[in-house]
Amino acid sequence: MLKSLSSNHRTAFDIVNIVAGLGLLITPWLFGFAAETYAAWNAWIVGAAIAVVAVAALYAFYEAEEWINLVLGIWAVVAPWVLGFSAVTAAMWAHVIAGLVVAVLAAGSIWFSHNHPLSTV
Repeated sequence: MLKSLSSNHRTAFDIVNIVAGLGLLITPWLFGFAAETYAAWNAWIVGAAIAVVAVAALYAFYEAEEWINLVLGIWAVVAPWVLGFSAVTAAMWAHVIAGLVVAVLAAGSIWFSHNHPLSTV
């Protein structure tokens, strides 16, 4: 039974978060919505912030970094509707997918850092 998340797994989570953040950062150019002001700027800012926080977590693990990425991931998921660009399909899906990946990994890292068992069996 795995009781806590080892540093190797945390490193893998952080690397995936870096990739997700950089992926969100380049999506306005990759999927052609750079002209959509709110969608593009949100992708650039949130993507860069996710990547920077994940890089910081690689050097020294602090739970606050995971909480920040959890909030950024949730924001990325809800931003298309809050900022009004949900009709821009490529932007909406880029934000939702990247946000879900980041939020799930950050939540998992927080959960496992508190030594919660995966099962009680």
